[in-house]
Amino acid sequence: MEDIEDLLAGGVGGAPPGFRLPLNAVGINPKTNKSKRSISKQDQITTASNRDSLAPPSLTIPGTQTIYIKTFGCSHNQSDSEYMAGQLTAFGYALTEVPEDADLWLINTCTVKSPSQSAMSTLITRGRSGKKPLVIAGCVPQGSRDLKELEGVSVVGVQQIDRVVEIVEETLKGHEVRLLTRKTLPALDLPKVRRNNFIEILPINVGCLGACTYCKTKHARGHLGSYTVDSLVERVRTVISEGVKEIWLSSEDTGAYGRDIGVNLPVLLNAIVKELPSDQSTMLRIGMTNPPYILEHLKEIAAVLRHPCVYTFLHVPVQSGSDSVLTAMNREYTASEFRTVVDTLTELVPGMQIATDIICGFPGETDEDFSQTVELIKDYKFPQVHISQFYPRPGTPAAKMKKVLSKIVKQRSRELTSVFEAFAPYTGMEGREERIWITEVAADGIHLVGHTKGYIQVLVTGPESMLGSSAMARITSVGRWSVFGEVIETFSSANRETEAKEKAKPPCSSNVSTCETCACSAESCCGEERSGEACNISENISKQDNDQKVKSKKEGKEIQEVVVPRSNVANWGFIDKALVCGVFVSSLTLFVLFISVAIRVLSRQ
Repeated sequence: MEDIEDLLAGGVGGAPPGFRLPLNAVGINPKTNKSKRSISKQDQITTASNRDSLAPPSLTIPGTQTIYIKTFGCSHNQSDSEYMAGQLTAFGYALTEVPEDADLWLINTCTVKSPSQSAMSTLITRGRSGKKPLVIAGCVPQGSRDLKELEGVSVVGVQQIDRVVEIVEETLKGHEVRLLTRKTLPALDLPKVRRNNFIEILPINVGCLGACTYCKTKHARGHLGSYTVDSLVERVRTVISEGVKEIWLSSEDTGAYGRDIGVNLPVLLNAIVKELPSDQSTMLRIGMTNPPYILEHLKEIAAVLRHPCVYTFLHVPVQSGSDSVLTAMNREYTASEFRTVVDTLTELVPGMQIATDIICGFPGETDEDFSQTVELIKDYKFPQVHISQFYPRPGTPAAKMKKVLSKIVKQRSRELTSVFEAFAPYTGMEGREERIWITEVAADGIHLVGHTKGYIQVLVTGPESMLGSSAMARITSVGRWSVFGEVIETFSSANRETEAKEKAKPPCSSNVSTCETCACSAESCCGEERSGEACNISENISKQDNDQKVKSKKEGKEIQEVVVPRSNVANWGFIDKALVCGVFVSSLTLFVLFISVAIRVLSRQ
């Protein structure tokens, strides 16, 4: 198998983020006989043989069409789709979740497992039947560019998402576009339409340093490529200002971050947590990391996980509890080293929650190997275990290994699932009060979904206005996959900001001229009941006035003191000044008329 990093590039130029290239920048080829068409270039645009007729007039005006986007796979793929959606909407395209209403389908694919690729093939067939122009993005076209299903459709690689507008426009014109060249990482400040307004999926790197024998994703995402710390910190600042309440760090291997640019994951994490609001209104979730690359940083990562604004949750895939299977997978760690990761984080981080992955029936897995995996899962009783059967992916070394019988693979998968589902990880939580962060509506349409600091899912009832807020919840019941609670207190970011500003104000003093700069609130400071007591509104109350008040009180007279804040003429607006001038001129005019009438009357007499 040839290394896709070394394939001949058809051109690495590109437009600035979010801008369309002129037509000739990607080289439109004239329509030719399909059998004579060159397919050696990775980046090309040709006229598709199945689109001989001219496009309808309505499809010839760029930015007037409706796009349907379907995403398969991981959070990194979801982030890519959000970036592509953002660029399309920025250029006027509308988005729809109804495939039949769309003028073009954009399908972002996943190559991890056979089922997801099969779903892609089914969707492509459906789109062709409906005569929909198709653009296929993601890991499938990048890692398997010669698939039969990709013939006659436009394809865009994982590092070409910043050219999606151009690709869509050409596809709508009837051209077949192929942009698969590897180039610099897409910019992080591209327009973005989040699927959830409160969650930012932030890719910190692409690719990985591993070479797992079963993995097809490496063929698509390639070797490790990390964004700089400064660019990621700047993105964090931006999304917080936009109202994001959860930031998910995403990549093919978070733990490997920065090794290609001379930094590491703890350096990035410490830089990011400095930007998070101190009121815990925005939380950070660290993405999936493989054991080899965090073993040397366990204490530093544990310190970050203890931070109030970081979820005490980590996804660490083990894949098997057998060292012989891990060696065949080329996972670069042992079961003992995985246990070290889990034991250390559990010891150093209170309330630590760890999720893991298992592949059942990897080639060569014996009954003894599988029993070691079961033992590992039983020992730790992980609250989340993603169990999958082995799927041979074309072009991977594992696809050529001797397979375990299908019925044995299925039996092992069922057995491990039964073991896992017998756990009750949330027993004992009932009655506890937990702070939760509420970010989405549950699938039942009734509950809102919040997460504890350990990222345990809590289902609560309440208005959708609570989305994006933090609250204290009392756990009322526990289930196998989540817990139920009732909100007993809601934290308002606005209120906390106001309180912080009030605390920062100077104390009341005799030289304070207005209540707006006083540590007292306007109501308590300038109200009728406490006027003149909490703070001096007027610094120029004359001694004569004070003496008169004292004299009146001695005589038993009740005085209701009304304090009128003095206005500052320098702060008057144009309208205020105009009204005063108008009143003055009117008064002067009346006075002159009065004098004139008086003079006439006197002269007649």
